[in-house]
Amino acid sequence: MKIGITCYPTYGGSGVVATELGIELAARGHQVHFITYQQPFRLTGREVGIYFHEVAVTTYPLFQYPPYDLALASRMAEVAEFYGLDLLHVHYAIPHSVSALLARQMLAAKGIRLPFITTLHGTDITLVGQDPGYLPITRFGIEQSDGVTSISAHLKEETERSFGIKREIEVIRNFVNCDVYTPDEAKRRELRPRYATENEKLLVHLSNFRRVKRVEDVVEVFARVAQQLPAKLMLIGDGPDRSIAEALALRHGIQSRIHFLGKQDTVQELLPVGDLMLMPSQMESFGLAALEGMACGMPCIATRVGGVPELVEDGVNGLLYAVGDVEGMAAGAVSILGDDARFAAMRTAARKTAQDKFCTSRIIPLYERYYERVLAGA
Repeated sequence: MKIGITCYPTYGGSGVVATELGIELAARGHQVHFITYQQPFRLTGREVGIYFHEVAVTTYPLFQYPPYDLALASRMAEVAEFYGLDLLHVHYAIPHSVSALLARQMLAAKGIRLPFITTLHGTDITLVGQDPGYLPITRFGIEQSDGVTSISAHLKEETERSFGIKREIEVIRNFVNCDVYTPDEAKRRELRPRYATENEKLLVHLSNFRRVKRVEDVVEVFARVAQQLPAKLMLIGDGPDRSIAEALALRHGIQSRIHFLGKQDTVQELLPVGDLMLMPSQMESFGLAALEGMACGMPCIATRVGGVPELVEDGVNGLLYAVGDVEGMAAGAVSILGDDARFAAMRTAARKTAQDKFCTSRIIPLYERYYERVLAGA
C-alpha cells in the first residue's frame, strides 16, 4: 500500500508512535509518505520506502495565526494525487482529521478516492478536544473519518462518553520493536558506569516534562528512595516543567544524584542501563515510555490512571498507585530494588509483557488488516 501519515513530529507519544508505525510499515514493503511541518525526529531521512513532504505555511500580515490546517490539507491532497496514495492515516485528531477531510473532499471533486483513518492518542480527546472551542469540530472530524482507532480501551470508552460517538472505534494498542528495545548486557556494562556505580540503583523517567507528567513527583519519589538506598536518577526529555524539577532537586540537596539528559533521539540505547521506570502521571491514555522501558527489562512504578492498567499489571511487572502518592511509590520502589529475587522476577515479567502483547510483530499486522477493511469499505 501507499500510505500517507500525518502527525506532530515532536517528542510526544503520538509523534513517536506514528513515526515508528511508518518505519515498521516501510520495513514490511509498504510505501510511506510523512506529511507534516518538519521531519519527525525519529527519522534519519535514509530509511528505504519512506518519503517526507514538508508543509510550508505562508506568513502574511493579515494572518495573526498562520493557517497550518489549511496548508496541511492542501499538501495532503497534492501528495496523494501525485504519488497515488491509497489512504491517509492521521495521528491526533486536532486538526489532522479535519485537514484530511478537506483533502478527501478536494480530491473527490476530481474523481479521486482518498479514505482517511484517525488515530486517537489521548489529550486530543481528554484535554484539548473537550475544550468548548474545539469539541464540535473534534467530534465532526472523528465522525467523518473512514476509520478510527484508539491506543487503549480506556481512551475508546472516554471518546464515546465525552463526545457521544456511536461509530465503531477499533482498539489497536501502542507497540514497541522488541528487537530494538531489548535488555542489552553489553550496552549496560559499557554505559551504566556513566550514570551509576556498581552498588547504586538507577531509576529512569522519560517524558516531555509537561504538567500532566508530574515530573515533580518523580523527584519527590527519588528523594525518598535515595534516603534508603544508594541510587541515581536519569531524567530523559525536556519541557516546561524541567525548571521545577531542577529547583526541587536543589531543595532536597540531591542535584548531584540526578542526570538531566534532555531530549534524546536514541532512547533505546539508554533504557537498558536503568533498573526501574517511574511514571507518576496525572493521566496516560496508554504509557508508551513505560512500554519501552519494560521491553528493556525495567519494571514500572506508575499511577493507576487511564490505559496504564492495560499495560502494567500491579505486582507482576510493576506497581500501581493513586496519583500523588509519592510515599507509596517510594516505598514500592525500595521494596522492589531491595529484594533481588523480586526484582529479577519483575524484570523478566516486564520483558515478557512487551514480547507477548505489544511487539511490532503482533501489532503492525492489526494496522495492515484495518487498512484493508477501510479500503474495502470506503
